[in-house]
Amino acid sequence: MERIARHPILDFPERKALDFTFDGRPMRGLEGDTIQSALHANGVVVLARSHELRRPRGFYCAIGNCSSCMMTVDGVPNVKTCATMLRAGMDVRTQRGKGVLG
Repeated sequence: MERIARHPILDFPERKALDFTFDGRPMRGLEGDTIQSALHANGVVVLARSHELRRPRGFYCAIGNCSSCMMTVDGVPNVKTCATMLRAGMDVRTQRGKGVLG
């Protein structure tokens, strides 16, 4: 996936690159990204799976109301990645089930 670089109405100022990992793979986001928007920019569209039927869950509400984007971040389960700002060095992992504290 690529980010929008030019737009006829909006400006996109330069932003600092932030490195993080997703399921052990190095990724790069930008300052001001949520975890989810950085993942999406890196081509990650499946964020979780439903508990019973294991169906893929992706970006849905983008305001932290649903549970479609919950992941384990820096060892903390059930982080709503659509509403959590990305920080350099984060360890983001796909959460299996309801999450377990480490």
